[in-house]
Amino acid sequence: MEPARTFDLLENYRQEYAYKQDALAAKEKGSWIKYSSGDYVTNSHYVSYGLLELGLKKGDRIATISNNRPEWNFMDMGMSQAGIVHVPVYPTLSEDDYDYILKHAEPSLIFLSDKALIDRIGPVARKVSSIREIYSFNNIEGVKNWKEILDLGKQNEEKHKEELERIKKEISPEDMVTIIYTSGTTGNPKGVMLSHRNIMSNVQSVTRIFDFNHTQRTLSFLPISHVFERTVNYYFQRIGISIYYAENLGTISDNLKEIKPHIFITVPRLLEKVYDRIIGVGKDLKGIKKQIFFWAVNLGLRYKFNNQNSWFYKQKLKIARKLVFRKWCEALGGEVLLAVAGGAALQPRLATIFSAAGIPVIEGYGLTETSPVIAANRPPEKNEVRVGTVGSAIPGVDIKIAGDGEILCKGPNVMMGYYKEPGLTDEIIDKDGWLHTGDIGVMVDGKFLKITDRKKEMFKLSSGKYVAPQPIENKLKESFFIEQAMVVGENQKFASALISPNFPFLHNWCSLHDVKYRDNMELIRNPQVVARFQREVNDINKQLGATEQIKRFRLVQEEWTPQTRELSPTLKVKRRFITEKYKQVLDEIFSMSKADSAD
Repeated sequence: MEPARTFDLLENYRQEYAYKQDALAAKEKGSWIKYSSGDYVTNSHYVSYGLLELGLKKGDRIATISNNRPEWNFMDMGMSQAGIVHVPVYPTLSEDDYDYILKHAEPSLIFLSDKALIDRIGPVARKVSSIREIYSFNNIEGVKNWKEILDLGKQNEEKHKEELERIKKEISPEDMVTIIYTSGTTGNPKGVMLSHRNIMSNVQSVTRIFDFNHTQRTLSFLPISHVFERTVNYYFQRIGISIYYAENLGTISDNLKEIKPHIFITVPRLLEKVYDRIIGVGKDLKGIKKQIFFWAVNLGLRYKFNNQNSWFYKQKLKIARKLVFRKWCEALGGEVLLAVAGGAALQPRLATIFSAAGIPVIEGYGLTETSPVIAANRPPEKNEVRVGTVGSAIPGVDIKIAGDGEILCKGPNVMMGYYKEPGLTDEIIDKDGWLHTGDIGVMVDGKFLKITDRKKEMFKLSSGKYVAPQPIENKLKESFFIEQAMVVGENQKFASALISPNFPFLHNWCSLHDVKYRDNMELIRNPQVVARFQREVNDINKQLGATEQIKRFRLVQEEWTPQTRELSPTLKVKRRFITEKYKQVLDEIFSMSKADSAD
């Protein structure tokens, strides 16, 4: 029987993968610590008993703010089968966001992963009246440790065993299992209420698409507090894939080589960085090696999906894989069968070149509000990949395009609603049950969904012409010089852009061209540097329509990150924050425009 509630995955382990020795694993002090399926089941039950002993009841809420780790899963499942609602929160939000979320969600307990988070979030949490206690996953002096819950559960197993079984039987697939706060690019975070059915229907759909099994491994590095990584983690558990958690983003490269995963989930920006690094290495080669390298790259960029390559092309590709692409595969562990990208638009050239190299990359699409997957390209062997689209609807989910181009979704994956916000819920889910995604798109060949922009992010120039900023920003980010960009121009005569340079690449370029600078502020004002970026923008403008072209741009001295709040945790630009932060720069760009017209 298919697991209908998230905690049914524990019984699934008991029945199908009882002897699995590395259900979950993480690195501690240089060694991989593995937890068997039995450890997972036992620890999750101890957590449940411990929480019941503390007096928590069905419907109570617990917040976790943590890196990816097995302990997160023990807490998650322990909460789930006790009917307690899990509120996972990103570790990289601002103090204002934490204050809002914790006061809005009203958790009884909060679990933080390490001392840095205790120091940063502890003072905020202590001011929230609902929070009775703060726990940590790491051992921190003066802070209660999560193992106290575990030990409490062990001591009171007999006391709560029958009670837990009764609670489990009373939990319906329609009951809420989690509240996930969307980071959002505007306004306060919204608490998305998801039921067991929402999430597990998505897991079942994904299981029907992919053909992985319990003999395989994955490396998990996207935040598990994000619904994409979380639901896919449940899928991995459903089919018994071994889940290894990366130490941090800085160790992904080493961890890939150690674990040799067969599948991993990623965001496009990480693939872009890998590609840029590989091309950078290729540019440093000399003579015949450099010629062979770029012959292989150019060959790879002509790769066609769905088995449409000619016999002659396939023979050349075999040579390219042996001479060049083999090393790309080894850098990712050497055994990758599939990488799935989501969270933002994937550049078609990346899907093409990596797939040609023998590292198939496919793109999917969804929202927190849809648990999350709405559509996905299928694995390459199924010959249902359409590059430049996010694929077709997953089983059980319906998609339609509204009259204004907005993508609508209906299915068992659509959220219960926004926590404490019935008005906002009614705005996004209509009376017929269709969720309005806020994304604009078209159907290609009546089957494949192509996202063209965010409805709310499109802006109108003073001429009345609409500009969709995301596709332009994606083109700008194809440049080695550009790390991030935000296109602006609401009610203005033309579109402009703020550009955060790829500073490591730019610094290297400056050393090669003898450009002197004291700091990044002086660097971005250097005429040679500005002229070089103007060339990049000019090249991109040739690919754009007249109203889309970037007439003016400004370089900024800061790198945009989730920690500094210019980016969301899934690396989307936070438009309102950036607009406010660089108001003076934007005013200068467009006041110059007014001065031009006055002349």
